[in-house]
Amino acid sequence: MSVYTVKVEESRPETGEKPSAGPVYRCIYAKNALMEMPPELHSPWEFFSDSAKRNPRNRLLGRREIIDSKAGAYVWLTYGEAHDAALRMGSAIRSRGLNPGDRCGIYGSNCPEWIISMEACNSHAITYVPLYDTLGANAVEFIINHAEVSIAFVQENKIPADLRLLFLQMLTCLPKCCSHLKTIVSFGEISSMQKKEAEDLGVSCFSWKEFSLLGSLDHELPSKQRTDVCTIMYTSGTTGEPKGVILTNEAIMAEVLSTDQILLETDKVGTEEDTYFSFLPLAHVYDQIIETYCIYKGSSIGFWRGDVRYLIEDIVELKPTIFCGVPRVYDRIYTGTMGKISSGGALRKTLFQYAYNYKLGNLEKGLPQDKAAPLLDRLVFDKIKQALGGRVRLLLSGAAPLPRHVEEFLRVTCCCVLSQGYGLTESCGGCFTSIVNVFSMMGTVGVPMTTIEARLESVPELGYDALASVPRGEICLRGKTLFSGYHKRQDLTEEVLVEGWFHTGDIGEWQPNGAMKIIDRKKNIFKLSQGEYVAVENIESAYLQCPLVASIWVYGNSFESFIVAVVVPDQKALEEWAANNNQTGDFKTLCENTNARKYVLGKLNSTGQKHKLRGFEILRAVHLEPNPFDIERDLITPTFKLKRPQLLKYYKDCIDQLYDEVKGKKE
Repeated sequence: MSVYTVKVEESRPETGEKPSAGPVYRCIYAKNALMEMPPELHSPWEFFSDSAKRNPRNRLLGRREIIDSKAGAYVWLTYGEAHDAALRMGSAIRSRGLNPGDRCGIYGSNCPEWIISMEACNSHAITYVPLYDTLGANAVEFIINHAEVSIAFVQENKIPADLRLLFLQMLTCLPKCCSHLKTIVSFGEISSMQKKEAEDLGVSCFSWKEFSLLGSLDHELPSKQRTDVCTIMYTSGTTGEPKGVILTNEAIMAEVLSTDQILLETDKVGTEEDTYFSFLPLAHVYDQIIETYCIYKGSSIGFWRGDVRYLIEDIVELKPTIFCGVPRVYDRIYTGTMGKISSGGALRKTLFQYAYNYKLGNLEKGLPQDKAAPLLDRLVFDKIKQALGGRVRLLLSGAAPLPRHVEEFLRVTCCCVLSQGYGLTESCGGCFTSIVNVFSMMGTVGVPMTTIEARLESVPELGYDALASVPRGEICLRGKTLFSGYHKRQDLTEEVLVEGWFHTGDIGEWQPNGAMKIIDRKKNIFKLSQGEYVAVENIESAYLQCPLVASIWVYGNSFESFIVAVVVPDQKALEEWAANNNQTGDFKTLCENTNARKYVLGKLNSTGQKHKLRGFEILRAVHLEPNPFDIERDLITPTFKLKRPQLLKYYKDCIDQLYDEVKGKKE
């Protein structure tokens, strides 16, 4: 078996205060030293300006033209046009009194103006601060105040609500905010009424075109240093206030160059021929790094319309070659495709299963993607490939572990290579990546990037031993793409950055081939009253493989001996069950139906047993929730992670009732 990591430092035994830690490993592509950056690079601005000099006429930023409310073809800004727009915007920002190191907010959905605003900041060493499009007015107020943002670029459809919520709340709740924020620039137009409303609060408002006229193309650009703060990126977190993660120019550039190095060693680097589909939030590090990589390589970036109903339509129109997704998106592709195959008749289903098993067998033998079953790719899997436009050559997955069955499905049916990665805002995005065409890495997040070293630290209170024959423990990172700390929170920084090692809070398990498997979250483990520890994410992942379930939140605590769950059922599947079992009512009524609850609980526990869950991991009761967990109710983060404390607060009465129900039956 090939091993894809090398040991560079021995393990550390347990001492009085510190738990033991396993050996330190690097990726084999950095076995002699972590990747070094070329000395001439100082700022991500150089990625953009160099690409614009090389290929000024190549297309860079595209969006669909809307004519009579109908979406047409993609229309494009070239590298040269985008470069000039960024220079003008950068100069205009300086005309408002900002200097290198000052902070500029960017608030809106993915679009060309977002990237131009970011590059305008990069051109003048202004620190840009993404204002989360999905965190609501209170978080936006907090970030503006905390980061001392003095100018903000804002999507026009956010302005009417925000002028009331953002500014009036600031005046009443956070008066210091208005002492920082003095300028708002709309991505589009702005009405005279909105301007007046802002001016009454001491804030100047400009349309995109008006603001551009304040700048020039010949404004002298300041020198830039690798140590300059490129961005302060606030993480939504699952508890508490957002934390401002400080990322330097060097961290951003090292992450981009490491991505290029890994692709060079294992597959194919990005080129001017590549097109990327931008829909994951640019306010998050994952999408921002990939888009910066595309800019570095001279590739094109096409934006979605911002409406999930038209997501596939936009993909098919753009025909991207590189696609980044999160597990929730890939799970929808999997569920939709399997639904079509199931309803397509016995012959079609049999043919698909034969082709699937044949190609899977060849992939397991080590054949690369393009040689595993080329004829079956054309005859059977091509239609699935067309769902992503037909040209995708590289699928990337991050933000959360990809369920194994979904990963296998994508590898077999999408006719392209897939790499699952793992990272955090604090690691500047990906710090581990699986190596394409190494099928044994399936179910893992792969090996450390070429800028990072990794080790596991034991968590004795949870039974994880980094020195065991199967090493398990908290993933700790050291290297060049780590954050420089949390803005104005030295206390939180010192909690997680200890002696140069960043403690991620995620529990990993080294595999024999050197890959890392994420098995838990340190804080998402609870102890039942009988002393058993429940690794909640692990078992949620198992239950999610039940086709009746769209989402699930599992709950338990140290005062109870069993676990319960709130389940969002798959509407179509539940309605089919109702039709076949003479049960009536709409979806909401069905969720309240006792028989439906029994049916879902039974199916969930069959799935749990199939995945070898232990007795105390089997659910004893479920509450069926007709409405998906959403950001509006603060139940999930923008990357779709469950916010467990908030879920408990929201569903406390339901949970109490479930426990009473089960205990009542015992009595």
